Amino acid sequence: MYAKGTAPRRDGGAKPWLPWLVTALVVLFSGAVAYLGYGAYSAQKTRAVEAEKAAAEARALTVSTEQARKTLEEKLAEQLAAKDQKLSALEDERTRLSTEREQLQQAVQEKDAELARLKATYEDIEQKLKAEISDGEIRLSQAEGRIQVDLVDKILFDSGEAALTERGNEVLTRLGAVLAKVENRSIFVSGHTDDAPPSQRLAATYPTNWELSVARAVNVVRFLGEKAGVPPSRLVAAGHADTKPVASNATPKGRARNRRIEILLIPDLPAGKQGETKAAADSR
Repeated sequence: MYAKGTAPRRDGGAKPWLPWLVTALVVLFSGAVAYLGYGAYSAQKTRAVEAEKAAAEARALTVSTEQARKTLEEKLAEQLAAKDQKLSALEDERTRLSTEREQLQQAVQEKDAELARLKATYEDIEQKLKAEISDGEIRLSQAEGRIQVDLVDKILFDSGEAALTERGNEVLTRLGAVLAKVENRSIFVSGHTDDAPPSQRLAATYPTNWELSVARAVNVVRFLGEKAGVPPSRLVAAGHADTKPVASNATPKGRARNRRIEILLIPDLPAGKQGETKAAADSR
């Protein structure tokens, strides 16, 4: 029989240190496990913190990238708008220049056509009045788009008279045949005298050279409008007496040149400039 709580000892007796060894081993294993578990937790926590930091940095980078993208898009939009505006301005300028070029070409064509008509009119008058031009009784000139016909008084009027002579009617008939075909031109007829006053015989009818010069211009205008077929709306009559001489009144030849009828063909102008045209005609 063995005492209670004892067992037979096969090895010669119990080992009292064994439980303590087991306990120590358990404690050591638990400590190792705890240590390893804490290390894993620490590593995981570190990784989590780093991951959160990386995520925060990624979010910040995303926000920064988005802002940069928006800024770039806005800048590109502004540049595109500026380029569109510049292209639009260039297109407007191109259209304006194209329009101006077309207008210039049209103006040149119209000018060429006008010069051709003027040349034809000049040559026609020259042909119709060849004999009088050759004799020096008529002077024909052309300048600055105008044609001027100067007729000495003796081929139209008797001395000191304002009524047209038979020869005057015949000369004006030939001239009127050309003037009647002229378009887009005003025809200014002005009477001029020398500085000698009308004779005593004519003083009652023409007290001064003003009345004589005006009467002669009016009679020429009436003949051209009533007998030669020139549109009256194109005709203007004026008298200048002896205020616009073209030669000296000191010689008979000069006085003869000053006694004249001037017929000036001037291009029609807009209503606002008609006064300028008349002033230009009166200044001759």
